[in-house]
Amino acid sequence: MRLAVNIDHVATIREARGGIEPDPVHAAVLAELAGAAGIVCHLREDRRHINDRDVRALRDIVTTKLDLEMAATTEIITIALEIEPDLVTIVPEKRQELTTEGGLNVADNEVFLTEVVDMFHDRGIAVSLFIEPESTQVEAAARTGCDIIELHTGTYANARVPGEVDRQLVRIRNAAERAADEGLVVTAGHGLHLRNLEPITKIHQIEEVSIGHALIAHALFVGMDRAVRDYLDVLRN
Repeated sequence: MRLAVNIDHVATIREARGGIEPDPVHAAVLAELAGAAGIVCHLREDRRHINDRDVRALRDIVTTKLDLEMAATTEIITIALEIEPDLVTIVPEKRQELTTEGGLNVADNEVFLTEVVDMFHDRGIAVSLFIEPESTQVEAAARTGCDIIELHTGTYANARVPGEVDRQLVRIRNAAERAADEGLVVTAGHGLHLRNLEPITKIHQIEEVSIGHALIAHALFVGMDRAVRDYLDVLRN
């Protein structure tokens, strides 16, 4: 299982003071050197953390895979087509949310998302849809022609009662199996950390996890290199 590192919250710390440090591009380089298989950043409409300069600099510096998380709005689509990341991950976005609160409702927006997928494919850019681990959403995502689905693991990560944790793992496993049957590459992310990651590694259809906030928080105490390697140890063992 591969590790993609989301460096948004390095930019969050920078924006708290409005300066130029810490630089998320620097964090991306350290993450790649430590073994990350890709770098993820979310260019939000309100630019609350990652900004346009960051994305352009990341495109120049990232040597593994640059995954641009984005809402499917005209402005951000235009920027993504100009920058040409290796992958775009389409996510829902609300201005008032602290972080992405759930997956796309692909089933109710299938025609529009199919058009978005085709637009990026015409430029040779792979597309991932961030969805809830539900069969209806998996099947709708497959019909859009996307390459990858990223399963939202936030409900699992927030579960506290053992029975509910198990139920959420079953949902994720079933969705991953269904997606693999549809020929989709399966990834997962949101709310994962060192204490809840191991059960996800046992779902063998999931090829990659995307981790940001928890890894960056860990890096505050142990450094970026060690933080990435600690997560890789869980994935490998």
